[in-house]
Amino acid sequence: MTTFADLGLSPKVLSAVTDAGYTIPTPIQAGAIPPALARRDILGIAQTGTGKTASFVLPMLTLLEKGRARARMPRTLILEPTRELAAQVAENFEKYGKNHKLNVALLIGGVSFDEQDRKLERGADVLICTPGRLLDHCERGKLLMTGVEILVIDEADRMLDMGFIPDIERIAKLIPFTRQTLFFSATMPPEIQKLADRFLQNPERVEVAPPSSTAKTVTQRLVATHSKDYEKRATLRDLIRAQQDLKNAIIFCNRKVDVADLFRSLDRHGFSVGALHGDMDQRSRMTMLSNFKDGNIKLLVASDVAARGLDIPDVSHVFNFDVPIHAEDYVHRIGRTGRAGRSGAAFTLVSRRDTKFVDAIEKLIDQKVEWLSGNLEELPQQVESEERPRNGRDRGGRDRDRSRGRKGETRSAEPRIETSETEEKVEAVKAERKAEGRPQNPARNPRAANHSAPRPANDDSRDRRNRYRRDEDDGPTPLGFGDEVPAFMLIAGKA
Repeated sequence: MTTFADLGLSPKVLSAVTDAGYTIPTPIQAGAIPPALARRDILGIAQTGTGKTASFVLPMLTLLEKGRARARMPRTLILEPTRELAAQVAENFEKYGKNHKLNVALLIGGVSFDEQDRKLERGADVLICTPGRLLDHCERGKLLMTGVEILVIDEADRMLDMGFIPDIERIAKLIPFTRQTLFFSATMPPEIQKLADRFLQNPERVEVAPPSSTAKTVTQRLVATHSKDYEKRATLRDLIRAQQDLKNAIIFCNRKVDVADLFRSLDRHGFSVGALHGDMDQRSRMTMLSNFKDGNIKLLVASDVAARGLDIPDVSHVFNFDVPIHAEDYVHRIGRTGRAGRSGAAFTLVSRRDTKFVDAIEKLIDQKVEWLSGNLEELPQQVESEERPRNGRDRGGRDRDRSRGRKGETRSAEPRIETSETEEKVEAVKAERKAEGRPQNPARNPRAANHSAPRPANDDSRDRRNRYRRDEDDGPTPLGFGDEVPAFMLIAGKA
């Protein structure tokens, strides 16, 4: 059996790995570390939770033992798609590099430029950053990238597929062509593979699991639910309460506004819950993650900012409140549980409108996901006209079951009252108007004219009436503008 001592790592790195309690490398680590130490380009593909981060951290530590960094000239560069992933990689360097005297600089948004500049002035052996903040420092003249020896692009599919292509190309032009490049990702679709080939030279492909596969230690189930938000929330609450072995859980939503709404709902029902999404400032995000890792909160409602690569070792459950639109995100979401050989459970709430997304997920992972109990066919059919939109609001922008008061307070919407007494009064008014020879159903606006009276052809009031009676218009379809020519087209031009 292969051990870390057989991979060619330095004694300092081996000592730190042993102190961390590891002796046997994972398949991706055993496959990627030796060629990385030989200065080969790497394309590593493995399912999430298999130790891809250590696959590049450990060989980098060994290679960096020789040489020193110069001011504002980093020796290695690691690009991450999110701030949380960048901070997590920095923690790995602290953990495994405790026997080294390396300067590690973390460049992410939400942190003062001045503090980051001071770290760069001391010289950075390892530069960990998000693309946007790195380019900001380069444009300010605070960085010189000509000394970079190793470039690591983590979560390569996300980096290349979610709008980072121009930034990656700009950064690649700033780095020497002779660099060593390492790509690591859980998914690598063919179209992304073509983009990755542009940055790699004769790479060593290390693929230890089928692309886009899920860990066998994760029990996956689909849960049928109605599409109304309040019914989905009730289904989720019942599902959480039914889990006897739930230690903690991450609940994923597709939109940031849904994260906030679900967080408030669970909090009102007495759950220990926190929220994490991209609009939160960096300090709040890191504090929320720390509280979740430390067990101060039991449930974490999050957007996909928490789906990629976050290493929270002992998450027992994952709940997909929304089915992810992109099938690859499903692999990353449920990969937050069942890590490092532990068992986990992943539940996905599915309504009739989500069936095409479920089909795409099952096609990607090449397996059928079982239903927890029943399926969509056993749900009572909903009337579409009575179904609330996904954001819980009607077309007028107000919640149907409540309305907002001042200072965020809520008050119940007033019910519409129709009593027999009211109907008797209406009939009495009609009879009185008929006896006086007046119309029984006058317009509410006293300035509005009687509909029964003839109207001139150019009467503007007809336009206002027809706007509310378009569904009753059975006349022929007009050509062009018809009789309603815009006023600006009637202005005579200059001779």
